[in-house]
Amino acid sequence: MANYTAPSQIAERQLDYFADKHVLVAGEAEDQFPQQLIQHSASVGIFTTDYRYARQWKASDDIQCYFSEELPEGVQADLVLLYWPKSKKEAAYLLAMLMSKLGVGTEIVVVGENRSGIKSIEKMFQEYGSVQKYDSARRCSFYWGQCESVPTQFNIDDWFKSYSVEYQDKTITVCSLPGVFSHGELDIGSRLLIDALPKLKGRVLDFGCGAGVIGTVILTLNPDIELELCDISALAIRSSQETLAANNLTATVFASDIYSDITSEYQYIVTNPPFHSGLETSYDTTETLLAKAPAALVKRGELYVVANSFLKYSPIIEKSFGACQTLSKTKKFVIHHGLKRR
Repeated sequence: MANYTAPSQIAERQLDYFADKHVLVAGEAEDQFPQQLIQHSASVGIFTTDYRYARQWKASDDIQCYFSEELPEGVQADLVLLYWPKSKKEAAYLLAMLMSKLGVGTEIVVVGENRSGIKSIEKMFQEYGSVQKYDSARRCSFYWGQCESVPTQFNIDDWFKSYSVEYQDKTITVCSLPGVFSHGELDIGSRLLIDALPKLKGRVLDFGCGAGVIGTVILTLNPDIELELCDISALAIRSSQETLAANNLTATVFASDIYSDITSEYQYIVTNPPFHSGLETSYDTTETLLAKAPAALVKRGELYVVANSFLKYSPIIEKSFGACQTLSKTKKFVIHHGLKRR
């Protein structure tokens, strides 16, 4: 039996729904279920905002994968298989975008863990048509519905939330799409991280940039640096681009699965890394980031990372850099520093 997630397993129980359909997989998909689906469907495509997942399908000859914040025009699909995302606002965003692009008559199958709030689809889909639960297993639900009303034309600009953050005497405008982690302010951890930074120079990487708050603040304070920002999320990349533009700043923003798309070395890597993957807690990404950081830094290059105090990151930094300095610490946060000596 294939190693599928629980939502895929419940979809697998209902393969008749996908027979001879042109299926577009979207949302929080994580496994290889689309490969099985193509044996039952007329065609299978994937829309994902997760660069890590998109990379898994790069070499596929029979499944087209679209990595973006918005589905390109002209994609043909008559059924969407939506893996319910962890954010209800992101779910609303995906529904509005996909139904607008694909139109009346589009069928939708929604699968997800019950704890993810999938029941919200019953109310959320009302503006498009009817949806009903048809199966339940492994603490997951399976819904089927169809778009019956002409959807409102989708405009991504309507989905940005903007707010201001203050740092020193600077006011920064932040623009964030649904599903992008954002406090609505300069959170304590990020503020501690920026406070700990020296005067920056050369090439600087804001890793896991989110809405671009940290990168925008440090570029405002250090206008001569060559700033790059990366994230695994297409929604984060677009948010960071809009945040930079709103502050009349220029930087390079790109997708990278940890160091997969990094092509140069940096003087500084600055990061407030996430430790969640979907609904689960995961430290793998950050641990790999820390362990391999020296390879992405020039000689005497520096790593600055803020982490929750309970996370045991200092031994990883010590192993990869030879030493780990604690620059500041509160009950909740700690600022680690690594220096590449060779």
